[in-house]
Amino acid sequence: MAVLWYGLVPMAGAAIMRRKWYKFRKRFLELSMSPFLDYRAYWRKNSCAPDRQTPKGPDEGDSAFRFTGSFESVTDGQTLWVRSEDLTVPVSLEKAETYLLPAQKNDEGQGIFDLGGDTPEKIRWGKISALTEGAKVFVGGLLVCRDGRMCFASAKQNPLTVIFYDGPDNTLVSRAVSSCRHRGEYWNAVTPYSLVTGAICQILMALFYLYRPAYRLTVIVSLVALFIPLYPIIPPGLLFTIIYSRIGLRSRVLRACGDLARMPMRYLELLKDKHRKNQTRRKEEILPGEGYPLPGGEMYGFLRYAEYPVQALEENIPLLLPDFAGGKGNGFWHIFGVLCPGEMLPLKPQDPFSAYGVLPGRPETLAKRFTAAAYILETLAWIVLLTGIGLNILFLRMILVLL
Repeated sequence: MAVLWYGLVPMAGAAIMRRKWYKFRKRFLELSMSPFLDYRAYWRKNSCAPDRQTPKGPDEGDSAFRFTGSFESVTDGQTLWVRSEDLTVPVSLEKAETYLLPAQKNDEGQGIFDLGGDTPEKIRWGKISALTEGAKVFVGGLLVCRDGRMCFASAKQNPLTVIFYDGPDNTLVSRAVSSCRHRGEYWNAVTPYSLVTGAICQILMALFYLYRPAYRLTVIVSLVALFIPLYPIIPPGLLFTIIYSRIGLRSRVLRACGDLARMPMRYLELLKDKHRKNQTRRKEEILPGEGYPLPGGEMYGFLRYAEYPVQALEENIPLLLPDFAGGKGNGFWHIFGVLCPGEMLPLKPQDPFSAYGVLPGRPETLAKRFTAAAYILETLAWIVLLTGIGLNILFLRMILVLL
């Protein structure tokens, strides 16, 4: 019983939570590559919108866009109005996934990574109206015709993603990718109910065998198991819990670094698919100088250097990984940005959601290294925690036997 309610059920909830945040990051990165909704795109779409009142799904008439602006107001309790420099767009909050990104700690630009910080908060409609007017908003999803006007709205398979954030637009992707993962996955929505159920089962088992001398050991085991949730915060197991927390946080940071290393390749993965479809190359590796068109028409790619170019320092090109994670001497330096003929370095994209910066090695190699290290540390963290719990169980069992 203890293993089921104190272990397996909370861990199943942790797996669900991790899967949920993975799907959110994947969806957000897909939306970050969709066309940007500006005044021209809005009216071009408006002129050819099909005549229907509600979105029926991702069909030919519905197009996915992304839009950033400032929070203006909420009307009818479920319509959010977002204003950019030249356009104000209504957003239907019905069935939308709405999040509040943790506040940026400082504003040093794209080098900001919310590693080990708080997890974004999922907020309800009622809280949105309490936000300060002018707060920055990201909206990604389908633009549809509803009640005679174009608006963002959720479809059955394509819920809207709405993110409230602060700081520069060019930090949003890196901050979302690094922070959108649960902190302390064992403690989730399922855990409190599971722990209470497990405690009740242990109490009932102890009471059932309490007046049977032949089952005295069963009563002791039930009482010992009853307090398992408290063992991590009782000395001497508390020391192991602190070590577990530090190692677990480091594992979370390394998983985030792995995602950040993959981030610049999300456009170039489409180029791989193009090569695979056209069978133009036996190897699917993307070569330096190859580019993929961004939604604005710029050619996005990377250049490779054996040594860190002095011009990159002069141009103040940021690192795409934190300083402690990048390291030195990890192979060729890769600089991602807009490729222009005659330029020695890639240029900064006009699209603020396109990664611009330096990686100290191959993205795939760095990502695999971070992911492997994260899993090793995660396993070590659980070994440390279980060791502390086992030590407390041993002490308590010795005390109960002596009584």
